[in-house]
Amino acid sequence: MTNSTPNPDALEIIPLGGMGEIGKNMFAYRYGDEILVVDGGLAFPEAHQLGIDLIIPKIDYLQEHAGLIKGWILTHGHEDHIGSLPYIMPRLPRVPMYSAALTLGLLREKLGEFGIKEADTDLREVETDAQVRIGKHFVVDFFRITHSIPDNMGYVLTTPVGKVVHTGDFKIDRTPTDGKLSQLDRIEKAGDEGVLLLISDSTNAERPGWSTSEAEVAENLEALIKAARGRVFITTFASQTHRVQNIIKSCEKLGRRVIMEGRSMLKYAQVSQQLGYMEFRDPLVTSDEVGDLQDSQMLYICTGSQGQPMSVLSRLAFGNHAKIALKRGDTVILSSSPIPGNEEAVNTVINRLYEIGVDVLYPPNQKVHASGHGSREEQLHILNLARPKYFLPWHGEPRHQINHARLAQTATRPPQRTLVAKNGDIVKLTQDDFKVVGTVPAGAVYVDGLGVGDINDDIIMDRMSMSQEGVLIITAVLHPTPHIELVSRGFVRSNRELETQIRKVALEAVEQGTREKKRLEDIRDDMYGAVRRFVRKVTGRNPVLIPLLVD
Repeated sequence: MTNSTPNPDALEIIPLGGMGEIGKNMFAYRYGDEILVVDGGLAFPEAHQLGIDLIIPKIDYLQEHAGLIKGWILTHGHEDHIGSLPYIMPRLPRVPMYSAALTLGLLREKLGEFGIKEADTDLREVETDAQVRIGKHFVVDFFRITHSIPDNMGYVLTTPVGKVVHTGDFKIDRTPTDGKLSQLDRIEKAGDEGVLLLISDSTNAERPGWSTSEAEVAENLEALIKAARGRVFITTFASQTHRVQNIIKSCEKLGRRVIMEGRSMLKYAQVSQQLGYMEFRDPLVTSDEVGDLQDSQMLYICTGSQGQPMSVLSRLAFGNHAKIALKRGDTVILSSSPIPGNEEAVNTVINRLYEIGVDVLYPPNQKVHASGHGSREEQLHILNLARPKYFLPWHGEPRHQINHARLAQTATRPPQRTLVAKNGDIVKLTQDDFKVVGTVPAGAVYVDGLGVGDINDDIIMDRMSMSQEGVLIITAVLHPTPHIELVSRGFVRSNRELETQIRKVALEAVEQGTREKKRLEDIRDDMYGAVRRFVRKVTGRNPVLIPLLVD
């Protein structure tokens, strides 16, 4: 089902990422001849997506209707909300892009790395409670809502059909470390006036109760740092600005100097400091500047919370770091939880750390991490404040969306209708209607090295096949005397008898095709089929087979 014809007098909500998945959050609102875009995030590859660096949303729909885009809003500065923008923005028109200071600071840093000049953009800083009119049909009232990064925003969108409340990523932290509480009164006020649609974060819809406060994590981390006798290494998400700030404050109190390791960690810290979101009493030092500091006076904050092979913590665990070596007496704290798909990589790092003999502390054994997403009671509280007529669970896998939809039915005033949408759905919204009426192209665009979109699922399948079964290249040289050359990688160890048999099978197919005066393409296909059948019969394997003819 496809339909890109706008519905007159209806608001269309078109998710291009973030529905039925965690990551690459992006969607568009369309009313008549105007489009408002929200976010532009990336996702990281799963284990089977070999060689892929990043995944970004497909934006064919926006490119096709580029002239209708009137503005863009960014809810916060996490990679899954702004990470794809350097790839996407050059392919779309220059329109006003609104967000808070830290989000735009991180985006400017990112765009600079890609050589995109600020003169080629239209970045407009707003306060977290600002009101912005975009085009004729959209009025955006931002509100602050707590998450795991400062300057996180949701918004109330006023449109000709009614009000839409989008929470953005959120948790309701009642004791935020910066003292800035969520502006829940904005959601309640919209609920009093009448909310037509609520779009809400579904990430932790399976987790009961309330999420842990960042203040509790700070207390627990400080206690562990205080108890450590040697060096301390802490890894967390680089974007956890509040947590990094809390760790720095604890070190200042406990007489430890902070050494930051890892490019992304340094980047976030520098931008946050420049914009006033992070303060250091003592300058940060590098591993080259530790000088005569004793082990009990050092704390390293480093990358590697997800077991990334080239991260600082992974290199430390495997003894590959050029300047630092772990030793007995060190304490390593993983102030994070694995993103789904990264569990094996994280467990491998943890096991290596144990083998070295360091003290390893991590959730759930230690309460050193808090999710940035609200649990069920927080989600229900938002539903009760907004009291929407319709509900669209967002930011989650299908199980999260469906559990959030079920939770909504327990609200004080349950929504009249809830939709569990998919990426690419065109969701039609009017006062009396809320349904999927069509689809637009949506999905994953793979980033591999400098290539963007030149890798598809077929190539991923080939890579998987080669990784599992190996590759066998068969070259038939036709003149002056037909003969066969073989090259294999990851197929079998050197086996002259098997290679001789494969050559014989291939040569027989070539000679028969030559006698029958077949076309070269047909001879190649015959050789391919004969060798594939033989290899499968003799070895039980199915390598990627590449047949070549040299005339």
